[in-house]
Amino acid sequence: MSNYYLTDDQFIAEWKKFGSPQKFAEQHKMSVRSVYNRRRVLETRLKISLPTLNDSRYDPLKKLQQTPGHARRGIEMEKGRVVVFSDAHFWPDEVTTAYKALLLIIKEFKPKVIVANGDMFDGSQASRHARIGWEKTPTVKEELEACQEMMGGIEKAAVGSGAELIWTLGNHDARFETFLSAQMGTYEGVAGFTLKDHFPMWKPCWSYWINEDTCIKHRWKGGFGAGRANALNSGVNMVTGHTHNLAVQPLTDYNGTRYGIQTGCLADPNGEQFMAYTEDSPKDWRSGFALLSFEEGRLMLPELIQVCGEDAFEFRGCINRL
Repeated sequence: MSNYYLTDDQFIAEWKKFGSPQKFAEQHKMSVRSVYNRRRVLETRLKISLPTLNDSRYDPLKKLQQTPGHARRGIEMEKGRVVVFSDAHFWPDEVTTAYKALLLIIKEFKPKVIVANGDMFDGSQASRHARIGWEKTPTVKEELEACQEMMGGIEKAAVGSGAELIWTLGNHDARFETFLSAQMGTYEGVAGFTLKDHFPMWKPCWSYWINEDTCIKHRWKGGFGAGRANALNSGVNMVTGHTHNLAVQPLTDYNGTRYGIQTGCLADPNGEQFMAYTEDSPKDWRSGFALLSFEEGRLMLPELIQVCGEDAFEFRGCINRL
């Protein structure tokens, strides 16, 4: 409900009563963000000051309260594990070594949260890029069915852990709805015309926060040093995909140590979906994913699971055979 159901005088009276954006929002069933906005408008227009009455009653605006809707989701985690994978670009009749390792790690470590960090759906025929040569790519229906099958396998592996399933949308995922909205805008709101309609177990968002200092999103900074650039410029631990680079880059300053984590690709770097547009060039990509562990509310040194051969992956100093 909009906070404008209160008149200016009513808002001011209520503010003087509570003196806290958080408590005001809870009492009037509105977002903290809207309370801040209304307060700022009144202070500017009426040339008055509406300070907090008691600092001990003031709760700073948390990361999850700074955006409307489900642009952000998140969790407070004192102790637990989170699995983050990205860039699966699921393709019909293709089950990668990284995918098999992912199912194994989920079953063994029983994470509290599993994050599909963007680009599960490739959208080869819904791309803004022109077809290359006479390449043949799967239809949207074929890709969607492959994606449903693979995501369904992850859902089954997660049953024993009761993990929350999160899908932070990537640029390829967005192709599904971008193409439809451009071609058939009159079908907006019809079931099946958004990607989330086909994956009801997964909660979509643009970013997922763990505590106040770890952000998981598909992409931000680019290039070889994306991980370090993300941690440096965000001021928090930043977990991203998009680059297909699998790496952990620590950064330490007066505020302590934080990490820039890139989650590689669940796809095979030499898969059919990449062959034409990379022109079969060497790729600084690595297939794998990340395991995050939290102790006492703090992110420990992130661990990487990296494919090292057919049906083989490296983890904690060992080569594991599937």
